[in-house]
Amino acid sequence: MPTPRTLLAIPVSLAFLCLSTAASQAGPAPATNTLVRLLVTRGRAPAAALLAHAGTGFRRTWSGTDHARPGTDHARTETDLSQAGTDHSQAETHLARAESSYASGRTEYTQAGTGISRADHFRAGSITKTFIATVVLQLAAEHRLSLSDTVEQHLPGLVRGAGNDGRALTLRSLLTHTSGLYDFAAATGGTIPVSPTEAVLIALTHPPADRGRFSYSNTNYVLLGLVVRQVTGHSYATEAERRIIAPLRLTGTSFPGSRTTLPSPHGRAYATDGSDVTDLDPRVAGAAGELVTTLADLNRFYSALLGGALLPPHWLREMLNTRTAHGSYGMGVFPVKLPCGITVWGHNGRISGSYVRTAATVGGRRVLTFRVNTSGIADPGLEPALLAAEFCPRTS
Repeated sequence: MPTPRTLLAIPVSLAFLCLSTAASQAGPAPATNTLVRLLVTRGRAPAAALLAHAGTGFRRTWSGTDHARPGTDHARTETDLSQAGTDHSQAETHLARAESSYASGRTEYTQAGTGISRADHFRAGSITKTFIATVVLQLAAEHRLSLSDTVEQHLPGLVRGAGNDGRALTLRSLLTHTSGLYDFAAATGGTIPVSPTEAVLIALTHPPADRGRFSYSNTNYVLLGLVVRQVTGHSYATEAERRIIAPLRLTGTSFPGSRTTLPSPHGRAYATDGSDVTDLDPRVAGAAGELVTTLADLNRFYSALLGGALLPPHWLREMLNTRTAHGSYGMGVFPVKLPCGITVWGHNGRISGSYVRTAATVGGRRVLTFRVNTSGIADPGLEPALLAAEFCPRTS
């Protein structure tokens, strides 16, 4: 569950240094293959894998208004991904066509080391935040909540103590990490299972950071998970399942709750000291990092999200607006401007035994996900180099 902007502190020259090993070869695949191997040799990961997709992406034409009408039937908005004025069968038809378009693109897979396969399930850490933010923005599109709502309105009396006050914090501040709330995972080390309320109470024993300043905190998304339950009557996992996972047919993606084992197939996961941490209680992260998924599912999800299949245009623009966080973060996603001038959007995720990174272009036409089966990458220059190798045009 790392701070996402740390990679932006890496000098651009590092990216070019890593790319130089394959600079004489045309096309993205040779450079990408080289860099994935370097994740093992220089990044000190037992194994690494990358899946990239290039195609037309998921696209949906939103008819009528961008917003669901007040009073729109709840069940209907759930089944059609909050697209006002479109019945369930039509929405499914549109999604099937978009999926066919996505599937017709080019997909490239590469791996290094042993113990990882393309179909593996793995823990995605803070990439969970993109799913939670999408659900919250769908609820906003349905007028079931407002981003200007205070935390107090939905969770009365919960956020009080050590100078923290839910009456002064909005849902927007949670989504953008500008609430100032202390990160509970800094106290637990991401290794102690806690309930959502326990996580919040841990955070409330610490004074807040400056409100309005970007300060990455897993506590924000634990609170958003509680807000989703309060608004809908269902857990964030249930809402994400029926709003995102089932419609997009993300068959390898799940919210495990307290289940400590991974679905099959899966490889092994290792802490930085080499110990096996494959079995893990996901309550160490909850709504901030619980997700289990696959490479293909993450590519499909981010392509659909950035292609406009999950949010109306207005709300997708809100998600990608970094003004509140002063350029550091949108809502569940953050931008990276590459050396060639292209900006990609996505998130990273770190949880014990797994580090994952997904990035995609606006429109979702190009997307990649890479992962290692340990908690981090020893050489921080490899991540920006991989993004540049995949998304920046190269000449022979």
